[in-house]
Formats: sequence, structure tokens, C-alpha cells
Amino acid sequence: MSAIRKVVLAYSGGLDTSVILKWLQDEYQCEVVTYTADLGQGEEVEEVRPKAEALGVKEIFIEDLRESFVADYVWPMFRANAIYEGEYLLGTSIARPCIAKGLVEAARATGADAIAHGATGKGNDQVRFELGAYGLMPEIRVIAPWREWDLNSRERLLAYAEQHGIPIAKKADGGSPYSMDANCLHISYEGGELEDPWTAPDPAMWRWTADPQQAPDSPEEISIQFEAGDAVAVNGEAGTPFAILDRLNALGAKHGIGRIDIVENRYVGIKSRGAYETPGGTILLRAHRAIESITLDREAAHLKDSLMPRYAEMIYNGYWFAPEREALQALIDRTQRTVNGEVRLALYKGQVQVLGRRSESDSLFDAAISTFEDDRGKYDQKDAAGFIKLNALRLKLGRR
Repeated sequence: MSAIRKVVLAYSGGLDTSVILKWLQDEYQCEVVTYTADLGQGEEVEEVRPKAEALGVKEIFIEDLRESFVADYVWPMFRANAIYEGEYLLGTSIARPCIAKGLVEAARATGADAIAHGATGKGNDQVRFELGAYGLMPEIRVIAPWREWDLNSRERLLAYAEQHGIPIAKKADGGSPYSMDANCLHISYEGGELEDPWTAPDPAMWRWTADPQQAPDSPEEISIQFEAGDAVAVNGEAGTPFAILDRLNALGAKHGIGRIDIVENRYVGIKSRGAYETPGGTILLRAHRAIESITLDREAAHLKDSLMPRYAEMIYNGYWFAPEREALQALIDRTQRTVNGEVRLALYKGQVQVLGRRSESDSLFDAAISTFEDDRGKYDQKDAAGFIKLNALRLKLGRR
């Protein structure tokens, strides 16, 4: 293979990617372009610029993708009510195709031969970044330092950074930090005491949400308006997709909503323990299912629910740009045309309770039929006898 002349590095300015930047320059003797995406992680992304410049980087890409991330990735995922293994709302998973697209676009713009990332050889992110990149730019080459070097622990990375004068934030006690990933949908934590699945997380670990026990003692009622399956307003106040999610995050965090602690099955075959905070997403999922309950036909809703685990696996495993995900998305989006209306919820000490749902234009709920009172002849209860007999026929035959 020809030598690498120029590589675009997915750069956060943290421990891993700061070390990788210097390592790429030394090991590959190539020019490094840095690419940093602002996905609403709550950090000042411009802070990466002087760090990259100090290491001789000439081309520095810093992109504000907050609106695109929510509108083009998070919202389509929530139309499907996607949850991986019953608990995980896919906050890290859904960010990777968004970043991969940015890396590929930066590679094209700069004429780079390759992209590089800081995902380890044990994790899912290496798969997600690379499948995304190859799906968009088949000829691109990928450098994954964690699969090449011998800096196979966070302590070795910290030693390398110290040796080369790379400033890295550490814990107050001097130990290595958690492995964290954040964007406007969630924040995740791995490593440290979390590597023992029996050990409870340190209460000081959580950064976004209030301790549910210390959250306000009175519930807070909110409303969310939906159009074609997407949230468009909170408490009657319209906003952009990012603004809506940001508002829900603040409300959820205040009431201690969205904390989970799980052991998940990685695509590479490893079981991994992680902790997550997804306050706005947790509210959104509950609200979206509530509005669907009155606006979706039964069989359409059940078909969606049956396909959801497969859809969630596609995102978790890195197949966002695969044809099967795109085909399934078309089906999901078709069902959302009638998902219009408003949901009322109560937020209280880590819980989200649905208080009401309504849709003036698309509700399939007919109180005149479902009522326990006089239904005015809209439903003939005698019809149920024949319905039951026909459905019981195969059961009777099977017992002969």
C-alpha cells in the first residue's frame, strides 16, 4: 500500500486523541488534519484549536452539527422508539454516523488519504466509524491506533502525554478519568470502578442529572407537541430540533430523569458495563409512544414494535448508512404521517408519567365506541360472539 500523506483525525482534544495526534505525526510521518464536531456535548469545542495548533496542525475543522445531529439522526431514531436491549437509548451509537460523515467530507475537502479515530479494538465505535466511512467513501483508508500501538492502558497514555508535554485533564487524585462520551442526547461513563459490575457507581460520577432523591419534592407538568412524529414544541413554545432536545434535557436533569446502569452486549462479542444519563431522550420516548397510542393503527404500531429491536441493532452495530436501515426508515417514516398531537406529562424524582394525550386531526380513539356507558349503537356487542368462535376454531380442532 502507498504511504499515507494526509490523515483526518476525529479529534476531541482529550487524552486518547491528543496522544493519537502526536503518534500519527511520529509513526506515519504524515500531515494531520483535525476534525471536531460540536454535537452539543456542552464543552467549548474551540478549545481544541490551540491544542492542535501547538502540535503543528495547519488544517483544523470545527463544525457546529447540533441541529443536523438532532434533525437528521436523533429524530429519525426516536420515530422508531429505538432502544437497544430494552434499556439503552443509543446516545453514543447514533452520534457516530454523524461524525463519520463529517470526517469523510473533511477528507474530500483536503485531499486526505485516510481518516483516523480513537476507538479501541475492543469497542463498538471502531465498527461504527469505519462502516460509516466505508459506506460513504469506499476508497478511504482508516488508521485505528488502538489496533496498532502498545499504549494499551490509560496509564500508559497518560505517561506518553507527560513525556511529550501534552496537557491532559486528570481527576483530582491524579488517577485516570472515566472513559466518557457526551453529546446533546446523552453522556456515558465506562472504566474505573464500573469495570466491576457488582460495584455501584460513585454518586459523584453523574454530571448532568440531579440525584432523584434530592430532586424537587413536587412534580412538574409539561406538554410536548408532535408533528409527523417529531417534537416541535415544549409547553407551547416552538423551537428547532436541538432547542427542543436541549429544553427537555434541562427539565429532565432537574428532576433526576434518565440515569441507567447496564451491562450490554457489544457487537464485537464483549459484555460491557456502562452508565448513561439521557434526560431529554427518556422524556421524549415516553411522550412519543403516548401520542402514537392514539394516532397509529394497531397493526402498523405492532409492526413497528416488532421491527424496533432489529432497527436498534442496526444503529448500535454501525449500519446507519446501510440499505436495510434506510429501507426500514422509509417504512417507519411512513407510519409517522399521522403522529400529530400533544402529550401532557409529569416529571417527578426520576420518573416520567403520562397524564394525557390528544390529537385533533388524527386520533383513532373514539370514546363513543370504547365507553362503558351507552355507545349509541356504534358497537354491537353480539358481534363479538362470532368473532370469538372463528378465532377459537383452530384451537378446538387442535384438541380433537
